[in-house]
Amino acid sequence: MTSVITEDGVRIFYKDWGPKSAQPIVFHHGWPLCSDDWDTQMLHFVGKGYRVIAHDRRGHGRSSQVGDGHDMDHYAADAAAVVDHLDLRNAIHVGHSTGGGEAVRYVARHGRDRVARLVLISAVPPLMLKTEANPGGLPIEVLDDLRRKLATNRTQFYLDFASGPFFGYNRPGAKASQAVIWNWWRQGMMGGAKAHYDGIKAFSETDFTEDLKSIAVPTLVLHGGDDQIVPVADSAPLSAKLLKNSTLKIHAGLPHGICTTHAGVVNAELSAFIAA
Repeated sequence: MTSVITEDGVRIFYKDWGPKSAQPIVFHHGWPLCSDDWDTQMLHFVGKGYRVIAHDRRGHGRSSQVGDGHDMDHYAADAAAVVDHLDLRNAIHVGHSTGGGEAVRYVARHGRDRVARLVLISAVPPLMLKTEANPGGLPIEVLDDLRRKLATNRTQFYLDFASGPFFGYNRPGAKASQAVIWNWWRQGMMGGAKAHYDGIKAFSETDFTEDLKSIAVPTLVLHGGDDQIVPVADSAPLSAKLLKNSTLKIHAGLPHGICTTHAGVVNAELSAFIAA
């Protein structure tokens, strides 16, 4: 199994496909999933001649189910461990949802001389939690309810989450894919409950404002207009304003899980941005 051991002894699983001499694209997955969530994008871009890499976040997928370190600083350091181990340079980093936060912190703190471009898809920055300074954010009660459901019956919670708001399957006229729902559930249940429980705080209460301000590489900020998990009004446009060199793309009516439900749209946007 391809993996790297971090400084604090955590084994991080990763996939590394394609020519070692090709430009690398590094994918950062969302909560509570794993690198498998990028299958469609990785197959597409390895077929185009790129080197594609994705890792399972600590406590997720095939990485160690440790009880601590489930915060953005550790997530970013773990990503850096994979990048340093593979000696990736001139890389394009792509983060979805929580992975967008991870990618932002990685680029800001570890990747300045290794990153060519950054892509944020349905990403959590700048800050999800509602505060006095962020009145459009989610109330803490909403996040506490996620924690309660996870702790009470994680398997049912994940099934309901994937069957409903994540992919927009709760919208009138939506055609749900049971295969997509069960694949989301499978990925979630591969990970550890403690990691996922603590991860809610990590993705919702981390303020990425200063990270975003410090990033100068070209960045694509891509979001669905009907995102029920990370509402677009309090995320993508605000991140785009904080970044030094950003391109904002909002696709009306598309859900949070657009990398799966609208993979063709996402792959086309990524291709155009990478080639620009």
